[in-house]
Amino acid sequence: MLYKNYEEKFPVLIQSLKNARRSNRMAHAYLIHGDSHSVREEFAMLVAMFNLCRNIRADGAPCCSCDICDKLRRGVYPELHQLRPSGKMRFIKVGDRVNPEPNTLRWFEELFYLTTTSAYSRKVGIIYDADRMNTEAQNAFLKTLEEPPPNSFFILTTGNPSALLPTTRSRCQTLMILENRTEFEFEGFRDLLNALDKLTFAARGKLVLAEHCAEEVLRVAGTLKAQAKSASEQEWNDQLAMSAEMEAAGRKRIEEQFQAAAAAEYLRLRMFFLGAIHTWFAQLCLLATGSEMKHLANPEFFDGVKLPEKLHEDTIFNAIKFADDLIFNLRFNVDEDLAIRTFCLNVAIKA
Repeated sequence: MLYKNYEEKFPVLIQSLKNARRSNRMAHAYLIHGDSHSVREEFAMLVAMFNLCRNIRADGAPCCSCDICDKLRRGVYPELHQLRPSGKMRFIKVGDRVNPEPNTLRWFEELFYLTTTSAYSRKVGIIYDADRMNTEAQNAFLKTLEEPPPNSFFILTTGNPSALLPTTRSRCQTLMILENRTEFEFEGFRDLLNALDKLTFAARGKLVLAEHCAEEVLRVAGTLKAQAKSASEQEWNDQLAMSAEMEAAGRKRIEEQFQAAAAAEYLRLRMFFLGAIHTWFAQLCLLATGSEMKHLANPEFFDGVKLPEKLHEDTIFNAIKFADDLIFNLRFNVDEDLAIRTFCLNVAIKA
């Protein structure tokens, strides 16, 4: 199903991968550029299947059903090593040269120089949101990226390739899976849109209704940390269970890694939350200036929304200015509650 889905969506790209696999010309490093976080993660696993599948089909496609393909799909392939941004700044740091801490670039690299103890000899490394590697980490990775250890290959994913160094990009074969849309992957997404609908079209000049809209936006924002913790617990379930049998230092190290992962996941969800607010008003601006609904990147934003026959450009452009101000202010140490309430009042009263 995974293969079929992408074969239908990106037939030319899939054909090029099949040709490469059939002729044993798969690259040693790929850079996947996509505008959807979940699509980038799925496609990275599909590329790994292309490279590692033992029962490759005659046309070069992976079988998607052998032991290796199944383990990759479920994320339990023994020699699959993954690196994600972590911590409150959501960075991938370079790590100490001698004794690198987990979830750093040098810690990740060391995994590929260890002798494998499993029956699976080939190693694959995936760096998610590789644009979150700082400059020092990217420079430290160049040699390994250019000449991977034997039986190893790497996949980098990004939604912002311009943030990567040219030297990093040049060492990878880029695979573009752009869909000109973003999947807003957080619970409460539709509740947020309902609140923005009321705020934009029903709350004009009405302070009480604007405050109710602010309360709903804040409620959705307030669930993001719990969502991040839940998602991280699912990912770290095995490590957390195993830590119960460790000494105190080991338990503390696992707990710190888990907290760093949860903090990074919260920042990712918060980015989607703020992006949804901006996208709501940005798409209204497009509609107000004559664009058709079918040409919007995310027309589903307006499912069930009764838009007025005429959107007033001045009003909508003022509203997106307030949305931009909100996003800018929340980059700094600004009280989120106050910032969101101010944003909602500005849209209702001043837009």
